[in-house]
Amino acid sequence: MSEQQGGVTTSGPGALFAIGGAEDKLKKRLVLQEFVEAAGGPKARIVIVPTASALGPDVIDVYSALFAALGAASVVGVRPENREDADDPAFIEPLTEATGIFMTGGNQLKLSGVVTGTAFGQAVTAAHARGAAVGGTSAGASILAEHMIAFGRSGATPRQRMSQLAGGLGLVQGAIVDQHFAQRNRYGRLLSLVAQSPGLLGIGVDEDTAAVVRGSHLEVVGRGAVTIFDGSRITSNAHYASRSEAILASGVVLHVLPATATFDLKARVLLSYGPQPPAEEIASIEAAEADLRKLAKEIAAEGVSPAYYAERKRRAGRRTAKAGEPGSKTAAPRKAAVKKARSSAASQSRPEATEPLSAGAELSRPDTDAATGPQPDSGNA
Repeated sequence: MSEQQGGVTTSGPGALFAIGGAEDKLKKRLVLQEFVEAAGGPKARIVIVPTASALGPDVIDVYSALFAALGAASVVGVRPENREDADDPAFIEPLTEATGIFMTGGNQLKLSGVVTGTAFGQAVTAAHARGAAVGGTSAGASILAEHMIAFGRSGATPRQRMSQLAGGLGLVQGAIVDQHFAQRNRYGRLLSLVAQSPGLLGIGVDEDTAAVVRGSHLEVVGRGAVTIFDGSRITSNAHYASRSEAILASGVVLHVLPATATFDLKARVLLSYGPQPPAEEIASIEAAEADLRKLAKEIAAEGVSPAYYAERKRRAGRRTAKAGEPGSKTAAPRKAAVKKARSSAASQSRPEATEPLSAGAELSRPDTDAATGPQPDSGNA
């Protein structure tokens, strides 16, 4: 059911933006533009939460300028630094009217320690439920899941105790989100967590890329890819592998999803990839293809339409059949002409080797003078 949220029409929970970090801020700014549009476009009221960042007010100034330049109606910064701040109504009040909440990167464990389980965290969850877009980059992406990676080591091989989990907001259910994925070689640590908890999907997001979740559907936006590990049928030794030992992870289903790909997080299947035109455009394309096939046939017939060409063939066939019927006006002259042609050909042909010769006759080489034609034999009996 749709409702008005400060002038912005909403219908159910808002979109979730898990951004892999280092999103473009200077050129196309595609990921940030998508976030502003999801938050209401020109009616967007965005709250920036820089709690994870070690930078000062500059981080708020940068994102405020970016979102304003991308068309947001208003942008404010709210920075709880501890759990006491996170329970203070003064920090929570701006969230009640927000149509978009954006959490910056930084220290993931600090963000989890301040936000989760507080009134501030509950206000973020409530805003999402009423239709606000909630997103974050880097650490702000990881906290969207129920279980977030607090820290860990890089590497391609999954190993025991490679990473540490902390509590997240639980907005993305049944998954773990990692960021800077390809750029910092975080395949091993995410795969180790999937091996330890096969019921969770592992979602790794590249830089300048967003995994946009609406309901149970995930869509990829940006320059990189989203990697998904599905360990629902995994065979693993994670339950007895010793400290720092490589973990067995056999039977994991891997999905590498570039921009425009969509994925069903519940069914764990790819839904589509590539640009998907509307249904009316698909019908128009099919009609155009049919016209093109027809035109190709006409060109092959040198401009004669296929229907006209087929009718001409049928008429020619009927005329031929009628001409050969007994009693036809054209049947007798045709037969006489054929008989005359056969007789003329027979009179001019030489005897074949299989034909008998008359008594005493002998073969001689005919004179092949083109002026007089073949000459008779000159031998006597």
